[in-house]
Amino acid sequence: MKTRITEMFGIEHPIIQGGMHYVGFAEMAAAVSNAGGLGIITGLTQKTPELLANEIAKCRDMTDKPFGVNLTFLPMVNSPDYPGYVKAIIDGGVKAVETAGNNPVAVLPFFKEAGIKVIHKCTSVRHSLKAQSIGCDAVSVDGFECGGHPGEDDVPNFILLPRAAEELEIPFVASGGMADGRSLVAALALGAEGMNMGTRFIATQEAPVHEKVKQALRDKDQCKYYRSRAKAAIAMMKHQQEQQQARQQLVQVSHQQQRHPSLPSQSSSNNHLLLGGGGGAMNHHRGPSPLLDLPQGMVMQHLMNQHNTSMVVAHLQQQMQRKQLIKDLLFMEDQQRRADAALFGGTTFTSMMG
Repeated sequence: MKTRITEMFGIEHPIIQGGMHYVGFAEMAAAVSNAGGLGIITGLTQKTPELLANEIAKCRDMTDKPFGVNLTFLPMVNSPDYPGYVKAIIDGGVKAVETAGNNPVAVLPFFKEAGIKVIHKCTSVRHSLKAQSIGCDAVSVDGFECGGHPGEDDVPNFILLPRAAEELEIPFVASGGMADGRSLVAALALGAEGMNMGTRFIATQEAPVHEKVKQALRDKDQCKYYRSRAKAAIAMMKHQQEQQQARQQLVQVSHQQQRHPSLPSQSSSNNHLLLGGGGGAMNHHRGPSPLLDLPQGMVMQHLMNQHNTSMVVAHLQQQMQRKQLIKDLLFMEDQQRRADAALFGGTTFTSMMG
């Protein structure tokens, strides 16, 4: 299918992989891109611009399809080398960048000059309009269902997406709670031209996440999932408070900006996965039947066991084709009703036979 998003980024399906910290490595991005979506490498997961350059080169060796890099601008005591990251992205020949966290106006001229398309992550219509006004090519509109930082307005996608469609002129994708083909159809119906899907891809074999986390995503029902997500959010808030206190101590005791021992380390034991609402939309099926032998409604459940990125994206496209067929049939039926009404002067053939 074609939308302004597929045309802009040169992809087959209007599906963008979310830029997930400690998940968006070359293996994940390449798998999504090879399957027809837009894979995303998470820039700040790489601790230096040189490491990001290596990861971009690695991804390029794994796919000849378009992929992008997420660059999140966060307030930090020791700010990352953002100019270095920008240079690594440009020198690596990347043609799509997802920006987030803060206004990207300072880096836009460099990306524009290099012919890079920029999609900015926004959690409100006013932020989306600002992104449009400064020259972003597209926006990712994040409802309250999203992982990471859902903004401060707490507006869910059923309200946010139609409002964005009414206000925006540039294309946008829906983000938050996106998990399957039905999500994509709903996003398109609400005015988006694609979707940003993150949590769903964590359950794939390419995601460098512990198998127990993937199993939890596949097994938990919606209520259990959201309770666990709430607990994780509380834990994250506590973690952020501890970080803030540590940073304040750091500023007070060290004018040389040396790392304070009370700051949480970057080891995997202290890293957090900010799961989105899409996990609550996932189901599971342990049947041994081959994929093509399953009933239509069971295909996605079977994919939970296969957890392969290429199969996920292919299934989304298959669902879209089914939806288009239904839409075509309904259109034909409507045309027949109109023809009947014109032929019988307002009395349809169906009503005559009834």
